[in-house]
Amino acid sequence: MGLTEKEYDVNELVPAFVKLYGGNAADVAVFSSPARINIIGEHIDYNGGKVFPAAINRYLYVAIRKREDSKIVYNDARFPGTYEFDINDDFVYDKKNDYANYLNGILSQMKSQGYKFPCGFEILMASNVPAGGGISSSSALECGFAYAVSETFGFNISRVEIAKLGQMSEHNFMNVNCGIMDQFIIATGKKNTAEKLDCATLEYEYAPLELGDYRFVVMNTNKVRKLSDSKYNERRSQCEQALKILQDNGVAIKALCELTPAKWEEVKSFVTDEILQKRVKHCVYENQRVLDAVTALKDGDLKKLGELLNASHKSLKEDYEVTGIELDTLAETSQKQEGCLGARMTGAGFGGCAIALVHKDKVDSFIENVQKEYTAKIGYAAGFFACESGDGVAKLA
Repeated sequence: MGLTEKEYDVNELVPAFVKLYGGNAADVAVFSSPARINIIGEHIDYNGGKVFPAAINRYLYVAIRKREDSKIVYNDARFPGTYEFDINDDFVYDKKNDYANYLNGILSQMKSQGYKFPCGFEILMASNVPAGGGISSSSALECGFAYAVSETFGFNISRVEIAKLGQMSEHNFMNVNCGIMDQFIIATGKKNTAEKLDCATLEYEYAPLELGDYRFVVMNTNKVRKLSDSKYNERRSQCEQALKILQDNGVAIKALCELTPAKWEEVKSFVTDEILQKRVKHCVYENQRVLDAVTALKDGDLKKLGELLNASHKSLKEDYEVTGIELDTLAETSQKQEGCLGARMTGAGFGGCAIALVHKDKVDSFIENVQKEYTAKIGYAAGFFACESGDGVAKLA
């Protein structure tokens, strides 16, 4: 869905479930799973860096009920098409299964960890998280489904383990070598906070997300991209190459983000390839920007936070080269608008979304101005919404 489409009303989900599958509404449980924005700290989660995401108040909903046989049935309230499997299947990725692959991936990881399913189940989902928009619709799907299944079958899997299941599914089933940030914030997020997460150790702390008169505006390029089809894996391998060069030259680190900016400037001559050098520079300085952003929020210094957002986008454009004309147009146009403290791309890049920190009284004029310039330059409209923080995966009913 685009960011401007009518939201699905979660109150319609259980009646739609009963209409589709029959039975009693009282036996149906409903779970929610949020989208996320990463305030700052991009493309460093897989480099041992710290990231600073927040769950936001756009949700994917999963209605679930056990069956008496071993069949699994998936449906989506917005999209036609039913997917049927058996809980005893050996699940394998198959392109024709579309979103069902994300769900089967979770089940395959649960089964490999020894979780036993006495029966099958049926699902009806509905999402207000835009697909392919860079605010992590796939991770919302994985974690929301994993939590729903865990709670329904009494597995009581912890929130951190839910996040790990989502990442393992991406690695082992979807063949996408992603970091853990998206799944982690979606599983563990809390309203009115952001999380500083150390991706190397999974240590995390909540920081107050008190924006006063400001709101984050999410801006969707409406350029569809698939993570596994993008240059994501290429960037990751470039970072691994650079890390190996540094290690071979006696730099005692396990991940690029262990380097401080000062230490990087001292050892960067070992990395003679200019492209690899730019990749490392982004990782090291972006990690420092995360630490500075946490401090800025704790100090209530939103102006400083905005400056860090702008610096992050510049680095992602020039050093990591993952933006593109659509994201650059959104971020750079945003940065010029009255009432905007800062803007940057968020997510993997190559399309997807950008975020801007905008005064609440200027949100409407901000959207109008940025939309006008974006449409003129790109040839089609972007999607916009202002958001607030939200809770992580939760049981609603």
